[in-house]
Formats: sequence, structure tokens, C-alpha cells
Amino acid sequence: MSNGLDRLSYQSRWFKVAPERKFFVWLLMMVLAFTLPPPGQGILLAVVAAFTCWLLRISFWRWLRFLSIPLAFLLVGVLTILLSVAVEPARMLVAIPLGHYWLGVLPEGLTMANATFWRSLAALAATFWLVLNLPFPQLIVLLRKGRVPRLLTEQILLTWRFIFILLEEAMAIHRAQTLRFGYRTLPQGYRSLAMLVGLLFTRVLLRYKAMAITLDIKLYQGDFHL
Repeated sequence: MSNGLDRLSYQSRWFKVAPERKFFVWLLMMVLAFTLPPPGQGILLAVVAAFTCWLLRISFWRWLRFLSIPLAFLLVGVLTILLSVAVEPARMLVAIPLGHYWLGVLPEGLTMANATFWRSLAALAATFWLVLNLPFPQLIVLLRKGRVPRLLTEQILLTWRFIFILLEEAMAIHRAQTLRFGYRTLPQGYRSLAMLVGLLFTRVLLRYKAMAITLDIKLYQGDFHL
């Protein structure tokens, strides 16, 4: 089983490009994202977005949907940098009274929030470019060539596999509950969600036992052939 991101990496125009080249392109993007001023980071963001959409044959709106979840966390972080609390509002560009204090925006806070936003967004777009264009087998090859410890590589491989098992089981349980109107009302939805979590834990353990039995049948000696 593969998820949407994994399927996209296989339809990329750079699917057959060596993973080392992709990694060095990503490093170049990251260096530019952390060294350019905010206007340059904005230009880099637009170039990376257009490059990603062209390589993956997807629309700009679909790329934005992929970016929306981490972007929400980024906006919350930037907001905490932007807002300041002070006793006197004299130096604040915008201020709202809160009892004996003022909540507002300081000039240095605005500058820092602006720099953080564009730097993080450019770095995030570059990282998404690598994730969306690097199939998991190529990632394993890259880790091996980077002399990453074998144990860590095996853990990454198993974690990747169990993510899909978890998603597959969760989707199957949720589909069955939906067909039985398990989420028709809010209280019923909470009960169904609790049942889903309990069943999910049990079914994943059963899948793990099945995989362990399969490995024993194949005379597994503690090492995967990477």
C-alpha cells in the first residue's frame, strides 16, 4: 500500500534521477532559503512551487493543500513572535489594552516575524520538493550511501511500513463505522472514535504478529536485505 505522497513521487518527471542529485538540489534550496533576504526567499518560494508542480504534473492548488497543514503550525509560531505584551504602548505600532498591560506589535517583532515567515516557508517548500520527488526506495539508497547506521535505516523502513498498516486499518474501521451511521451525531461520533482507537490498537498488533510469523517462516536472522 502507498499513500498519495508516495504515488506522486513515482509519477515525477525526475523519478529516474539519482537520489544524490535530488539531495544536493535540496541542499542548495535550503542554503538559499536561510541566506537570502525576505524578497529573495519569496522568489525562491515561487520558483520551488512552480518547479514542484511541473515535475509532479499537479496543480498549484493541490500543492497548496499539501502545504496547508504545516503552514497552519507556521502561522501560529509566527503569531507568537509578532505579538508582544508591554506596560506602555508608546513603541507599539498597533496596541490593544488588556487591563494594566498592552498587547500589540513592536517594530522589531514585526521584522523578526516577517523574516521567520519567509525563511520557514521557503525551507518548507524545499523540503516538500524533496519528499514529493524522492520515492522511499531511493531514500533507503541515499541513507546507505550516507553511511547511516544500518539499525537506524531498518527502523525507518519498519516505521514507514507500519504507517501504511496503521492508515489502512484506520480507514477500514472508519468506513465500516460510517456505513453504520456511527458519526451521525456528535456524541455517537465520539463513541465511534473511541471504538476506532481501541480496535485499531488490537488490529495493528495482530498485523504485527502476522508479519513476525512471516519473517520466522522466511528464516529471518535479524537483518533486512536493504
